[in-house]
Amino acid sequence: MKTHCLRLSAAGLFGAGLIACATVQTTAPGAVGIERKQHMLVSEEDVEKGASQAYAQVQKAGTLGKLNTNPDLTARVRQVAQRLIPATATFRPDAPDWRWEINTFQTDEINAYAMPGGKIMVYTGLIDNLNLTDAELGAVIGHEIAHALREHTRERVSRAYGQQLAVVGLAVLTGAGTGAMDLANDVASVTFQLPHSREQESEADIIGLELMARAGYDPNAAVSVWQKMMAMENSAPPQFLSTHPSPGNRIAALQARISTVMPLYLAAEKKG
Repeated sequence: MKTHCLRLSAAGLFGAGLIACATVQTTAPGAVGIERKQHMLVSEEDVEKGASQAYAQVQKAGTLGKLNTNPDLTARVRQVAQRLIPATATFRPDAPDWRWEINTFQTDEINAYAMPGGKIMVYTGLIDNLNLTDAELGAVIGHEIAHALREHTRERVSRAYGQQLAVVGLAVLTGAGTGAMDLANDVASVTFQLPHSREQESEADIIGLELMARAGYDPNAAVSVWQKMMAMENSAPPQFLSTHPSPGNRIAALQARISTVMPLYLAAEKKG
């Protein structure tokens, strides 16, 4: 959802992409009722631009034989994602028309992500190591799409900028230089290095649950996929779980919402 924000004037603080912005609601609550408002200091457009640049850099890995190396697996991932994308209209009417890109990356690592604007990457290790069903894959991709819908990357970049505002702003005002921030690098850093907050992870779990149900995937698969991931914690914890809620709390939260989204799943299944 677009927000009405004003860029700082030249006499203001710092850098391209920084804006003065009110608290916003990025998504409709959906059946699951996610209504937390967010504080944003960068524009949606600038973050999406940065995400496109960062994603393009990742795609260069294709020249090293890492991108979409398994055509059948890539086709499967894209098919699941394409079933989920229409359901995003429940939370954001503009989302189905984003420039979605869905690719796979050849690695043993268990991970997946969706950058702002719908740039999705699924690591092959996620599917191979966990032997995911389509419904479980739908739970994971739905979770990642939810991060994009809620603009969690934009929110985290905004928080990081807010922490630096006083120092960088002072440097500008004293003529020490603008210290302009490279949004593409910031988006990449947030995506690959800095973890989501537990609050954001919980939101993505619950919105992802509704997305998969509306797409005709049994929401119970959201529980089973996280159980598979949690089973790996003792030996080799996936990066994917770095800041996620505790296993018991997470599964309990998902189970508590299944009754809410089950009618959506049954309606989608009936529709065929």
